[in-house]
Amino acid sequence: MRHVYRDRLTAGVALADRLTRYAGRSDTVVLGLVRGGVPMAAVVAAHLRVPLDVLVVRKLGIPWAREVAFGALGPGGVQVLNDDIASRLDPGEIAEVTERETVEQRRQEQRYRADRKPLDLTGQVTILVDDGLATGATARAAATVAYQLGASRVVLAVPVGSIEACNGLSRLVDELVCPLRPRDFGAVSRYYRDFHQVTDEEVASELARRRLD
Repeated sequence: MRHVYRDRLTAGVALADRLTRYAGRSDTVVLGLVRGGVPMAAVVAAHLRVPLDVLVVRKLGIPWAREVAFGALGPGGVQVLNDDIASRLDPGEIAEVTERETVEQRRQEQRYRADRKPLDLTGQVTILVDDGLATGATARAAATVAYQLGASRVVLAVPVGSIEACNGLSRLVDELVCPLRPRDFGAVSRYYRDFHQVTDEEVASELARRRLD
C-alpha cells in the first residue's frame, strides 16, 4: 500500500491542512463521530481553533461481517439504511442488530453527553470527522442529524473513502474532504498502520483535554 496513515492523529493533521479556510471562525464546530472519529476530530479542532463536540452514530453491521454496514443509527431516532445491502438480509437479522445497536447508541449518548448541553447546530458550519468511508451509512446518518439540528453547512472530512461512498455523500453534504479515494478500497483499516479500536476512555480523555485548552 503506497498511501498509509501512521495513525488517526496523523490523519487528523492531513485533514486539518485541507480545512484551513475554517480556522478561527466563530460559526464553526467540529464533531467527531464516536468513537473512531474523535481522536482526529480533536486534532482538527485544535488546528482550526474551533470548538470540539461529539456525535453518537452507530453502524448497523451485517451479523457475519460487522465492518460492512447495512445502515446506521443516530440520536433522535434517525435511521439510515443501505438498501443494496439491507435487502439481502432477513428482517429478523435486521431487527436483532438494530435493537442491539440502539441500546449501545443510547449508552454512548448517556456516557458522552450526560454533562454536556444537547447539540444545537443552528446556523453553524458543522465539520463531521470520521476515520473513513466504506459504505457511507454512518456518515449519511450523521449528516442527516446535523441538518436536522439546524446546521447551515455540513462539511464531511475523512482521510480515506471508497469511490462509491464518496460519490454518494458528495451529493448529500455541502462539502466533502477526502484526500485518499483508492479504486481497490477493501476496508478502512488497510490505510492505517495503527488502527486500534478507540475506547470510551480515549474519547472521554480527548473531550476533557479540549475543555482545559
